[in-house]
Amino acid sequence: MSKIVVTGGCGFIGSHLVDRLVDLNHKVIVIDDLSASENEKFYFNEKAEYHKNDICDKDKIEPLFENVDYIFHLAAESRIQPAIQNPSRAYNVNVIGTLNILELARKYNVKRIMYSSTSSVYGLTNELPTSEKVSIDCLNPYSHSKYLGEQLFRQYWKEYRLDSVIFRYFNVFGEKSPVKGQYAPVIGIFLNQMRNNMDLTIVGDGLKKRDFIYVGDVVIANLNAMMFSGNLESRIINIGSGNNITIKEMANLISDDQVHIENRMGEAENTLADISVAKNLLDFIPKTNVINWIKSELE
Repeated sequence: MSKIVVTGGCGFIGSHLVDRLVDLNHKVIVIDDLSASENEKFYFNEKAEYHKNDICDKDKIEPLFENVDYIFHLAAESRIQPAIQNPSRAYNVNVIGTLNILELARKYNVKRIMYSSTSSVYGLTNELPTSEKVSIDCLNPYSHSKYLGEQLFRQYWKEYRLDSVIFRYFNVFGEKSPVKGQYAPVIGIFLNQMRNNMDLTIVGDGLKKRDFIYVGDVVIANLNAMMFSGNLESRIINIGSGNNITIKEMANLISDDQVHIENRMGEAENTLADISVAKNLLDFIPKTNVINWIKSELE
């Protein structure tokens, strides 16, 4: 049994991870300031320990890191619009907050940190499938601040040999997905609209393709990284399905009641992850297909 800190453990991906760690009988400490306003609700597991703290307040969170073995760092300002409107908050949480986590991990000799980053650092790349070697093109303060967080992890490996792995998630879907806000995961939005007898709102012509990865598969990637023997050396690893599907195709599975809204500026035409590093290094094989999952949800 390990002692594990999960930052952002009350949100969509974090709460799934907490549940799995608890099932595996680890002692789980969650740090979450419950500030993500797009979450209609936050999720708690009665067998985990919760602390409502901001990761930017280093002195407040420090006592929680004594004798900790592993950290899963998911806490972030993860919404694009608020990050554009209030960049100082995004940089504070995603850079200074991340620096605090790294400093505490170094001080208390944590074995490894799993960092949740984003494929949005690739910007509008046309290199498909997109490998970890594709050049960075951050289009907003959200993706840029997450990329600066990645750079901190790389530096702490070089300078202090603090072991970590950097995950760049593609479009994560699944149970507990947020359904509010312009950039909430589209599958959650569509299912919510269908259940409320509303038209599905398709951006543009709906022919953009996206690589959707199931939240349970994201959790498996994180656990495989935690249990990896040897050092991961702050490797950057794409986490996607390695397949993509048009938004229109997906909408058609859910409802024929559809309305098209204006295109959004600065969105990639298509996303498709090259997941060969995840497969080779972490034995990562996505198990849940998005079409099958939608069909089971509709049933």
